[in-house]
Amino acid sequence: MPFGCISARTEKTYNCFSDITDKYELGQLLCAKEFCEICLAREMQTDRLFVCKKFMKKDGRKVRRAAKNEIMILKMVNHPNILQLIDTFETKKEFYIIQELATGGDVFDWILEQGYYSEKDASNVIRQVLEAVSYLHSLRIVHRNLKLENLMYYNQNNHSKVVLRDFYLSCFESGEITEPCGTPEYLAPEVVSRHRYGRPVDCWAVGVVMYILLSGNPPFYDENEEENSESHNRKIFRKILVGEYEFDSPYWDVISASAKDLVSRLMEMDQEQRITAQEALGHIWISGNAASETNLKDGVCAQIEKNFAKAKWRKAIRVTTFMQRLRAPESSTECLPVTPRSSMSVSHEVTVEACPPSPAPSPSPCSLQGALRSPRRLMETAVSEGHVAGCKEHGGP
Repeated sequence: MPFGCISARTEKTYNCFSDITDKYELGQLLCAKEFCEICLAREMQTDRLFVCKKFMKKDGRKVRRAAKNEIMILKMVNHPNILQLIDTFETKKEFYIIQELATGGDVFDWILEQGYYSEKDASNVIRQVLEAVSYLHSLRIVHRNLKLENLMYYNQNNHSKVVLRDFYLSCFESGEITEPCGTPEYLAPEVVSRHRYGRPVDCWAVGVVMYILLSGNPPFYDENEEENSESHNRKIFRKILVGEYEFDSPYWDVISASAKDLVSRLMEMDQEQRITAQEALGHIWISGNAASETNLKDGVCAQIEKNFAKAKWRKAIRVTTFMQRLRAPESSTECLPVTPRSSMSVSHEVTVEACPPSPAPSPSPCSLQGALRSPRRLMETAVSEGHVAGCKEHGGP
């Protein structure tokens, strides 16, 4: 055999766990999410605090793919409204992702804690989300899981920036995308119908977020079913497929016409006609002075408490939902009012949330650093005080 035909197989090199612990001090488990476990990490050299996500390879192909996907996307992006990647490690058994730590809490809690809340405040949130989405779309990245639960305030300052997180479902719009995934109430009609889709699905989701921020209600809902039931999701999907939402009185009576216009353009049924993120940034409600300064605090907060804060979406829908097309049982008489192509069931990877009785402020970096040196205190401090929004599903062992 000619010498040139001989090739040496290079084996994949892995990090040792000591590579991580030599650089970071890891705290005890804060929570478990759809694909990963989350803890705090303190960088030894600088004393800075970060979030560490751990993906267990033994948990299956979907988990391994989610970890690789998030790492690949985060290595590409650099935007002030996206939580930045700090470090990654891959051992033989796990993937570790070290990211910036956002301590300002989620948008739900922020609204509930405000003494005054207006369209101007909602416009500021949506503007920042659109800037992040427009940036992602310029790279042909589709987030695919935009929702209020994935929006956080970077810190506790009054004028803190909003940051976007969780990119494990993101993908590149490099070909035809038909795989349905996301959270039911935020899905665009083209996803529900299992048609080809792309970046416009993110704009639809921004429209759903904006609708909730202005009224405290979801645009598509079913009050008669458990949120994690198949029947509930089928009813939600029916409404999405026909665009069945309204600007209900009295919740929308004081909302400006320009706000309603932008919601309608973001939630345009035809994805080809839907407004883009970049176009939405030029809308008068975002870039002009059309957003009202009327105080919406009482009405919006009452509806948020009713619809979200007391367990509905925060309990069952803070999950990633994978829709799988299944043949309907022969005994079933109920089906979606669409072509057979859209018949589907919904399976959830559900996490149970242990919500504190009321929102509490985030601990200071000093208290978190002290907690890192005491693992049990870390868990109690971070979970009970909710410093990492979205990390209240369940605590460590």
